[in-house]
Amino acid sequence: MSKERDDVLHSWCVQSEWQAPTIVGGEGARLRDEAGNEYLDMSSLAECSNLGHQHPHVVAAIRAQAERLCFVTSAWGAQPRAELAAALLDRSGFHGGRVFFTLGGADANEHAVKFARQARGLPHGKVIARDRSYHGASYAAMALSGDARTRGQVDPAAFDVLHVPPPYAYRCPFGSDNDAECGQRAADAVAAAIDAQGADQVAAVLMEPDAGSNGIVAPDNYWPRLRAITRERGVPLIADEVMSGFGRCGEWFAWQRHGEDARPDLMTLAKGLTGAHLPLGAVLLSAAMARRLEDQMLYTGLTYCGHPLSCAAGVAALKAYEDEGLVERSRLLGQQMHAVLKGMQARHRLIGDVRGGHGLFAVVELVADRASRTPLAPWPRVPAGLAGLVRKAMAQGVSFAVRGNLILLAPPLVVGAGELASALNLLDRLLGEMASAGTEAA
Repeated sequence: MSKERDDVLHSWCVQSEWQAPTIVGGEGARLRDEAGNEYLDMSSLAECSNLGHQHPHVVAAIRAQAERLCFVTSAWGAQPRAELAAALLDRSGFHGGRVFFTLGGADANEHAVKFARQARGLPHGKVIARDRSYHGASYAAMALSGDARTRGQVDPAAFDVLHVPPPYAYRCPFGSDNDAECGQRAADAVAAAIDAQGADQVAAVLMEPDAGSNGIVAPDNYWPRLRAITRERGVPLIADEVMSGFGRCGEWFAWQRHGEDARPDLMTLAKGLTGAHLPLGAVLLSAAMARRLEDQMLYTGLTYCGHPLSCAAGVAALKAYEDEGLVERSRLLGQQMHAVLKGMQARHRLIGDVRGGHGLFAVVELVADRASRTPLAPWPRVPAGLAGLVRKAMAQGVSFAVRGNLILLAPPLVVGAGELASALNLLDRLLGEMASAGTEAA
């Protein structure tokens, strides 16, 4: 570890504080370090290892593709690229559309905006996104994001981006005291922003349909109303499904929970697209959006877009989700996990809110006072007590992910029912210890 600590610049941390075990292997929902210690992964690492670690069918597909053809640019055809594009269009119902492959989620979101602007003939058209959102950490993606951590690095206005308040029902920015009203008012804020700019000047609306690292799970009425608002005004809707796709929220893609009428005009993917076995992102365009670009020069490209090895991993990943019934399994286990977490909320006054339950994704928000909903620490700082909980869990072989006052639970979809129950029991016990230590430990 010391060599990596000295030589590598690590993301999302203070370099002098970075310390982590060196992982040398994994299987299913577990990781193994060089000392032989095992860790149950309760976050799918960066909410991306939906298939767990070293899924044998994906590994075999990568090996077989490497023996045939490692690389060819997208100026040439590649069998796995064509196969994956067809499978994605089929699973999403984007029949007659097209797929543009990227390297990950940030460049997928940037390209989705680029395509919407070109299709609309608005090279500087406004993009409406929302506060408390995350779309990546490149400059354009930071401008699209409403993330307090990166706000000081970029001026959204310089990228023609406008932000609206989020559908954060627990702390509703509109003062609503119920989920449905907050969801409606948050969607109506998008309508107001479009109308203020003029729909003919808005290139797109970019939103996360469900799970996101911001810890907000929108009320059920939010996405359908948002889809209706954008459709009525003729503004393309981009669904950022980088984190919420591929079974994470109990459907292939989170918007599908609301039915076919809720389909976006563009959709961005990454993470679970290959189960994180290799880097790959994608932008799916509807048939209507694709037709607008059909006879235009597309002035964009990435050397490794549609890399054959990554696409072969994607084909194998989609087959694994389907053959192993993992999307349905996520829905079932997610309901069970949500019920257990609601039971914890009844026992622990530290828990202000539990969100999620549509799949294997849940957010536990901790508070210093449940009545006032006072957070343990200002967003996005992680309270000391919660950081201690994470360390204790690691020492007992379970890895939890936290953001600010939030515990994000997103285990691999292959996690065993017993493994999941054991991790939740540990969380229950550690929350009790944290509460016993008092808020001064927060």
